[in-house]
Amino acid sequence: MKRIFKFIEKYFFIIIFLAVVISLVYPNAFQWVLSDYNGINILNLLLSIVLFTMGTTLKADDFIRVFKNPKEISVGLIAQYAVMPLLALALAKFFSLNTALTVGLILVGTVPGGTASDVITFLSKGDVALSVSLTAFSTVISPILTPLITLLLIGNQIQFNPVDMFISIIEIVIIPIVLGLILNYKFPDFCERLKDYLPAISSIVICLIVAGVIGVNKQAILTSSAIIIVVIILQYFLAMLLGFAVGHLAGMDRKQIVTVAIELAFQNSGLSTGLAKTHFPSLSQATVPGALYSVWQNFAGSILAYVFRRYLS
Repeated sequence: MKRIFKFIEKYFFIIIFLAVVISLVYPNAFQWVLSDYNGINILNLLLSIVLFTMGTTLKADDFIRVFKNPKEISVGLIAQYAVMPLLALALAKFFSLNTALTVGLILVGTVPGGTASDVITFLSKGDVALSVSLTAFSTVISPILTPLITLLLIGNQIQFNPVDMFISIIEIVIIPIVLGLILNYKFPDFCERLKDYLPAISSIVICLIVAGVIGVNKQAILTSSAIIIVVIILQYFLAMLLGFAVGHLAGMDRKQIVTVAIELAFQNSGLSTGLAKTHFPSLSQATVPGALYSVWQNFAGSILAYVFRRYLS
């Protein structure tokens, strides 16, 4: 059984590609992902599962590192919540994206870093401790910063309630992480054994989310795919380059620079998709950028990890 989970973890980029193909050929197969069951939003539930698994891998020491390494953490967080949102806004304006795609792209830029960044940092021989701290802390402060920055960037274009978004992030992100932390504190040995399976579980959940969003928005993706795919690829690589620049200007060492670059490029795109569906229900295309970004960041990330390990270590 463990070998199966390791296989899923190792070849995640292939599995997510297959999920995309299946969702385009059989779009109805994954529509349940974006539906409700007995009043429970399935998409948000799946996101909570991913964040819960993240919580079971964290300890109090991961947050204490924030105070032990204030410079590196501060630089990473400022880049996360300043560079990425402004980059998303600039790309949306430059390519004249419609309102829905603009909202989706902005959300990709304003959500915290994704948990996949920790795995890619490890494979790239970066600073894993810094990556874990940045992911954890950017996630913890996201209930405040994600709604606030989103409001500042698109509040004059479309109305939404940042307080409701704050509550959503608390429910989807913070509560599952806290529950995972508690489980890890009470049963550390059990959580340690779970670590062999959690990356694969998270990968499967992310594949379901991506397949669901792409299946529901198949027609919209096919009609606007050329533009939005170009934008997503640019957003990813520009974020990576800006991360290298920020780390270099801050005087970080090689491992830290690679880590900041990865952390900046890897977003919690599943959360951006969930927020788009929950808070912008009239803009169905708003979920598309998050789904496409998830596919691209995991596919490109696995290749870049090899390049970083081979040529930058």
